[in-house]
Amino acid sequence: MPESTFLDSTELVLNMGPQHPSTHGVLRVILKLDGEKVLGTDCVIGYLHRGVEKIAENRTWAQFNPYTDRMDYVAAISNGLGYCLAVEKLLNVEIPARAQAVRVVLTELNRLASHLLWLGTHALDIGAITPVFYCLREREEALKIFENYCGARLTTHAFRIGGLQYETYDGFEREVRAFCKMFLPKLDEYEDLLTNNRIWIGRLQNVGVLSADECKEYGVTGPMLRAAGVKWDLRKAQPYSGYEKYDFEIPTRQNGDTYDRYIVRMQEMRQATRIIEQAVESLPEGPIIRGIGLLRGERRRPAALPGPGAPALFRELAGIGPHGERRADSGRGGGDRNTGYCARRG
Repeated sequence: MPESTFLDSTELVLNMGPQHPSTHGVLRVILKLDGEKVLGTDCVIGYLHRGVEKIAENRTWAQFNPYTDRMDYVAAISNGLGYCLAVEKLLNVEIPARAQAVRVVLTELNRLASHLLWLGTHALDIGAITPVFYCLREREEALKIFENYCGARLTTHAFRIGGLQYETYDGFEREVRAFCKMFLPKLDEYEDLLTNNRIWIGRLQNVGVLSADECKEYGVTGPMLRAAGVKWDLRKAQPYSGYEKYDFEIPTRQNGDTYDRYIVRMQEMRQATRIIEQAVESLPEGPIIRGIGLLRGERRRPAALPGPGAPALFRELAGIGPHGERRADSGRGGGDRNTGYCARRG
C-alpha cells in the first residue's frame, strides 16, 4: 500500500457488490480508492444479501415455507425439506410413511439434478464442452418429473409442514423408474469421457487440497468432507425421512483434492439412484400430510393435535391468536393464500 494518496486526499473505502459471479449475491468486494485508482481490495466470499431474514420476521412459519425454495434454487427441494424437518421437530409431529417415501424420491432426484448442473458446468470450466450438453439433457428429465408433480421446474415447492403439498400424479412411479433405468448408463458415458482422461486428471489432481483435519476445523461438510476421507453423512449418522430403511453406501476418498471431490459426487449419483429405486418400489399407501387443517387456519380441538406443546405452536404457525382470531401481522387477505397454500388441482 502506498504511504500517501494522490494530492494527499483522504482514502475512500466503499462496497462493490454484492456481486453475481455465479449465483445471487455471494461476493462482496470492499474497495480502497485513491480517486479512480484502486489501492486495494478485500473480498468477502460467501456473502448473502437477499433480505430473506427480514421477510421471515413478517410471516408465519407456514407462510415462509415457499421462500426456502428461492434461497437455493439449484436444490430447492432439499432446502425446503430441511426447513420442514426443523419445524416438524419443534412440533413433535410424526410424518405419514407415504409422505416420507415421496420426500425421499423427490429429494434424491433433486440431488441428481443439482449434481448434474455441477458436473456440466465444472467440466465446461475445465475445458470439456461435451459433458454440459449431456448433463443438461438428463437433468431435463428430472425437471419434468418436478413439473408434473407441482408445476415448477426450478423453484420447486414440493413439501408442506406436516407432509406433502400434493399427492403423486398418475404415472409418477412409472416415470421415476424409467428415469433411473435411463440414468445409470448415462453416468457411464460421463465417466468414459472424464474419469481417466489425462487432461481431466492433470487439471484436477492435487488441486484445492483440503485434509480431513482442515475440513473439521473449517466446518466443511458434504462431498468435500467425504473426499478427504471422513465417512460422514447425516442420512446415516442421524437418519431422517426414513433413510434408515434404505440400503446405500457413503462414498469416500482420501486425498481431498478436486479430483477426489469429482469421484465422490459421481459415486453419490449412483447411490442416489439406488435410493430412489428402493423408495419408489416400496411406496406405501396412506395420507400425505398431518396437521394440515389448523395450519390452514381451521379451528380444532387441542386433543386432535400431536405432541404436548403442539396446540400453541400450531396456532403460532398459522398466525392464529389464543382465542382463534387471526393475528394482525399474519399477512393480507385470508384463506389459503394467507398461509401459503394453493390448490393447483380443483
